[in-house]
Amino acid sequence: MYNCKKQIKLPITTLKFTMEIANKLKALADKIEQLKDKIETEEATKHAFVLPFINLLGYDTFDPTEVVPEFTADLGLKKGEKVDYAIFQNDIPILIIECKNWKQKLDIHGSQLFRYFHVSKTKFSLLTNGIEYKFYTDLEESNKMDEKPFLEFNLTDLKESVIKEIEKFHKSNFDVDKIFNNASSLKYSREIRNAISKEIQSPSPEFVKLFANKVYSGRLTASVVEEFTELVQKAFSQMLSERVNSRLNAALNKEAESEKEQEAEEVIEEEISKIDTTEEELDAYRVIVAILRRKLPVERIAHRDTQSYFGVLLDDNNRKPICRLYLNSATKKYLSVFDENKNETKHSIESIDEISVVISTENKKIIIPIKEIVDNKIEVLS
Repeated sequence: MYNCKKQIKLPITTLKFTMEIANKLKALADKIEQLKDKIETEEATKHAFVLPFINLLGYDTFDPTEVVPEFTADLGLKKGEKVDYAIFQNDIPILIIECKNWKQKLDIHGSQLFRYFHVSKTKFSLLTNGIEYKFYTDLEESNKMDEKPFLEFNLTDLKESVIKEIEKFHKSNFDVDKIFNNASSLKYSREIRNAISKEIQSPSPEFVKLFANKVYSGRLTASVVEEFTELVQKAFSQMLSERVNSRLNAALNKEAESEKEQEAEEVIEEEISKIDTTEEELDAYRVIVAILRRKLPVERIAHRDTQSYFGVLLDDNNRKPICRLYLNSATKKYLSVFDENKNETKHSIESIDEISVVISTENKKIIIPIKEIVDNKIEVLS
């Protein structure tokens, strides 16, 4: 009956895709808030709220081979019973949907989804009133739908983590195994959170005794348990309050640090704007490049000007200084070089013409000022 050949799909998990889904969900939520008071029937709820949700998941609601309305499956002696929608891929139903009026509370008991689940070959079912959504599977017993959903949300109050889960049901992402394997974690972690929340709001005797036994060595009489009930509730309330305050302070500190960094960047930009690279500095740089190119590729030599000096760097890296020029003073000019330990030594010069080339021969070293090389057009070969 069914074509079981797997469909090859490339899942779309980019940030852009997530943002598109989030924006569409937000638009639908806004539409619900605007229209819900004008929606009176279950049929209107389907058309105004549920079908747009199916559509934003990438399924063509006008294609009866993909989205089947009034899906029928024969159940033993019962013939012709219908579920509102079934979504198909490769001729196999992947999700069956039962809809209620948006004003109606969702109650899985008495739902036709139980009866359809095990005969439709689907792994997932959805009960919705267009605002609240409850997704089910068969974690507890194979081919028998669980009584509790593994994913539950209100479309008008969505969290980012929930949007990520909704995204998995998109046509381009749908993977039965991945969704099912994650369903257990979603379901039980949510139920644990709900149980903890209830205990914090109204601690049960068992919950109170769990903590009282750790700090109280006496007999836990009814009056002691009653006293500890208030203490446990108060302790959790304080702990949650402190954690919230801690996170708020961390966020505020982070914002303050960000502002400081921005101010520092503005100061640096302002300082950079005050730097005036002179023609003399550029001439000196060209002289130094002419000397260094005998040993280094020109593209590895770079310069950075500051308010106090003009630096020549290797690979444009401040940690690899070659030399520095101090030419801003009209009376005192220096050229500094660095030893192997990066210790800087300044040499006084009258002008950039005093920068020299040292040529080593077999017997001696010849020092030729750069001015003489330029004036006499001497070619220095490496």
